[in-house]
Amino acid sequence: MELPILPTSVIGSYPKPRWLLRMYKLRELGKIPEEDFKEAVRDASISVLREHERAGIDIPWDGEMGRSEMTEYFTSKIKGFKFYGPVRVWGNAYFNKAAAVDKLEYEEPLVLDEFLWVKENTTREIVKIPITGPYTIAEWSFNEYYPDKESFVMDLAEIINKELKVLEKHGAKFVQLDEPAMLNHPSEVPLAVDAINRAVKGIKMKVGLHVCYSNYNLLADYFDEIKVTQFALEFANRNFRDMDFLKKLSNKELGFGVVDVHNPRVESVEEIRQAIKKVFTYLEPEWVYINPDCGLKLLDRKIAYQKLVNMVQAVRGVRKELEKEGKTTIEFRTLKDI
Repeated sequence: MELPILPTSVIGSYPKPRWLLRMYKLRELGKIPEEDFKEAVRDASISVLREHERAGIDIPWDGEMGRSEMTEYFTSKIKGFKFYGPVRVWGNAYFNKAAAVDKLEYEEPLVLDEFLWVKENTTREIVKIPITGPYTIAEWSFNEYYPDKESFVMDLAEIINKELKVLEKHGAKFVQLDEPAMLNHPSEVPLAVDAINRAVKGIKMKVGLHVCYSNYNLLADYFDEIKVTQFALEFANRNFRDMDFLKKLSNKELGFGVVDVHNPRVESVEEIRQAIKKVFTYLEPEWVYINPDCGLKLLDRKIAYQKLVNMVQAVRGVRKELEKEGKTTIEFRTLKDI
């Protein structure tokens, strides 16, 4: 399978429509039937898919319309977790932080329904399925059962591995493990790496690893050891500085973050085009995918959409330049190819 050179994708989350946020609130208050809520999520999912397709994204997702939060969603589906109530994470932002109170078990598919729905309703051949990684789920949960963090994390890795195998069996071609917490404690990075490698054991499809707002020099020491196809990292937020760590990346792809998801200013097409050409100092274009820094969910929806539109237009401009060098497509690499 081949894709246009510099394939464009998203990282995962996207602003939820205001009417869907009201449905979440009504559900929380017990004022709507569950079936009505699910129908609203599916309608929003298609709406966001169409928005991504209209922007020109090659590998879209549905913006995680059915997920309230990136760890709460997964812990609510894994047997052995318990919720005590919301905790404040910053300002007036809260999330339902779970506690492991028993041995964790894979009781039901985690995102299979989402994938099948998106697959059925998109015009694109490939979608990217974001899944929160085992280390981050453990790091952002309480542990009241396991004797140590290692056994906690590795049981989660086993569960994620089961989910990846289910997705692959149903035709998934590209999953992204989100591990924003994996560099929080430098001494625990080897544990996070072991967990990621356990999670992908026996998997053949493309696997990306998303890590953001972290010390990438620390991550670079493990580039060769981590068994993924692609590293999806953020660069616009750090103004494309300190990219020399990319010299350590070989035989794996880079998901290059080119728009800042924490800044409502929409980057111009020319700014993004120049940023893309900067990364060619470190990697051949055949190894680069283009995406936003991170999920866009905290932005106004119109701004998020325009950032995607400008990103795609910038890529199309660079593609015209590469076409003169005979570079028009790339191979869709999977774990079998690295």
